[in-house]
Amino acid sequence: MTSLKKLASTLEMIKFSHSIFALPFALGAMIVAARGWPGWKIFLLIVAAMVSARSAAMAFNRLVDLPFDRLNPRTEARHLPQGTLSKGFVTLFTVACAFLFFLVCFYINPLSFRLSPVALLILLGYSFAKRFTHFTHLWLGVALGIAPLAAWIAVTGEWPWPALPLGAAVALWVAGFDILYATQDVEFDRKMGLGSLVSKLGLDKALLLSRFLHLASILFFFQFGYINQLHLIYYFTVVLIGGGLLYEQSLVKTNDLSKVNAAFFTANGIISLLFLIGIILHFHLH
Repeated sequence: MTSLKKLASTLEMIKFSHSIFALPFALGAMIVAARGWPGWKIFLLIVAAMVSARSAAMAFNRLVDLPFDRLNPRTEARHLPQGTLSKGFVTLFTVACAFLFFLVCFYINPLSFRLSPVALLILLGYSFAKRFTHFTHLWLGVALGIAPLAAWIAVTGEWPWPALPLGAAVALWVAGFDILYATQDVEFDRKMGLGSLVSKLGLDKALLLSRFLHLASILFFFQFGYINQLHLIYYFTVVLIGGGLLYEQSLVKTNDLSKVNAAFFTANGIISLLFLIGIILHFHLH
C-alpha cells in the first residue's frame, strides 16, 4: 500500500470528516471565552488537541471493537477486519496521537495539561462501555461534551463554569443522535450481549428518549446564551438548530430505519455549524 493510500485509509478509519461534529462547539466556546478572536496560537493548539484526542479515541475504538466488527455485517468491511490496516499500525497510530495530545495540552496551559489524562481516559473508556452498561450513548455524549469545556479552559486557564450548559447541551445532543445511530445494530447488540438503550428499551421507547434528550439539549443551548449574554442572533440560530433536530428525528421511524445515515451525517453536521455561525455573528454584530 502506498503512503497516500495508507493515509487515506487511516483518515477513513478514524472518520476524520466527522470532526465537524464536535469541533465547531469547541471553537464557539473558545470565541466566547476570549470574548472574540483569541489569536492563531490558541486556535491552532485547540484544533490540534481536538484532532489528536479524537483520532486516538477512534483508532483505539477500532482496535477494541475488532472482534465484534468482524462479526457485524455493517462493520465487517472496515479496514482492520479486512486487513487493509494492521493492528500494529493502528496501535502505533493510537499511541502517537495520545502522545501528541498530551504534548499539545502541555503547551496550552497547566490546567489543560493536568486534566488531559482525565479527558483521554473518558474518550478511550467509551470503547469498553457497551460491555458493562446500556448507557453507552450518554458516555459518548460526555466524551464529546467535554470538548467545549476543554476549549474554555485552554483560553482562560480556569474552570469552565460559564461553559457548563454548553457541555450539557452537546452531551445530550450527542446521546440523542447516537441512540438513533444505534438502531442499526439493535439485533446484533442483543445477540452479542452488548449494552445499548435501544436493545434495552426497544425501538419505540428509545426513539422517544432520543427526542427528549434533544429537547433538553435545546434548553441548555438557550441557557448558555443567557449566562454569557449572547446577542439575539444566537438565539435565532438555536431555533434553527431545534428545527434541524426535528428534521433529524423525522427521518428515523420505528418502521423505517433506512435514513439513519442521512440523519446522522447531514443533519448533525449542519447543526454544529449553525451553532458556530451563531457565535460568530454575535461578535460580528458587537
